[in-house]
Amino acid sequence: MMIIWIHFVKAPIRVISISRKRTTIRFKRQMLRVKIALSQEKAETKEMLSIYRRYTMRQATPEEMTIANQQFLDVLKSLGLGVFAVLPFAPITIPVMIKLGRLVGVEILPSSFSEEKTQLKITKTTIKTK
Repeated sequence: MMIIWIHFVKAPIRVISISRKRTTIRFKRQMLRVKIALSQEKAETKEMLSIYRRYTMRQATPEEMTIANQQFLDVLKSLGLGVFAVLPFAPITIPVMIKLGRLVGVEILPSSFSEEKTQLKITKTTIKTK
């Protein structure tokens, strides 16, 4: 009888530890996504600055300028999100602003945080390696 009672007492503890591990893994996975997106944004910004530097010396092509201007818009979007990050209740306001922007048809997040663009880059790199 005591063995059965111990099993019922330990079951909720086991469920709590499993759910805690699951949330920890989910949090780590989300932080890795943010890290990858930020490193991609950093590389794109460095490329943008080098294109603008070449533009001042009249060595940049129009295609490169369109790429640099798109990245400049991403930098401005990031700065706009920084304003919301300073506001109180930022964990609530930022997702709400992203949802409202999508409802209106405006993408508030920079392109490196977009799911479609990262999936497209992953498929392009896998095609190139094959």
